[in-house]
Amino acid sequence: MVRDREDLPEPGLYSVCYVNAFQTQPGEREDWTGERAELLLRDSSGTPVADPDWPDEVLLDVSTPAKREALIAIVASWIAGCADSGFAAVEADNLDSATRSQGLLSDSDTAAFAADLIEEAHRNGLALGQKNAAERAPELRGLGFDFAITEECEAFDECDAYTGVYGDRVYEVEYTDAPEAVFERACAARGDRIGVLQRDRDLLVPGEDGFVSRQC
Repeated sequence: MVRDREDLPEPGLYSVCYVNAFQTQPGEREDWTGERAELLLRDSSGTPVADPDWPDEVLLDVSTPAKREALIAIVASWIAGCADSGFAAVEADNLDSATRSQGLLSDSDTAAFAADLIEEAHRNGLALGQKNAAERAPELRGLGFDFAITEECEAFDECDAYTGVYGDRVYEVEYTDAPEAVFERACAARGDRIGVLQRDRDLLVPGEDGFVSRQC
């Protein structure tokens, strides 16, 4: 069960702490002012580079060792907070931020920061899950990621890229705005080997209208 880092883990379940490790969280831009403003990725005009699909999320600048060192000091406190709250693992989101960086970040930049995240997670006794970047699974598993959380791997024909590297240590999420046949195929193909979950796109919580959480 995945919960935001500011929430508490679900009692009795293997709970994963969500950390937006490569981009700012929506509504938290005010946390990235002053000295922290220098850690936001900026284009040649000085404008922060936003995720085109999530325009209120700005990419973090992991392009240099100095900036990665400053960023890991921030994110390390979040990871430690996950451990203190009782989570078993961390999900580091937006590992694929280089693909949205207008060419300002490289895969080697994100891999270097991922290595820092792995070190911090393991230092705190937490497993770290790969999220996104299916094509990089062999490289990232080699860095030390412990498992994978996939979004829509059935819909985008990426599941084998994860299971071929992580085996049954894969947690698959498909969404209700896809045809129901997508979830049915995922369950038929892998439901007896890995956790396959269907969720509403907005990731609502129980009690909210439209909340969906189904397992095979």
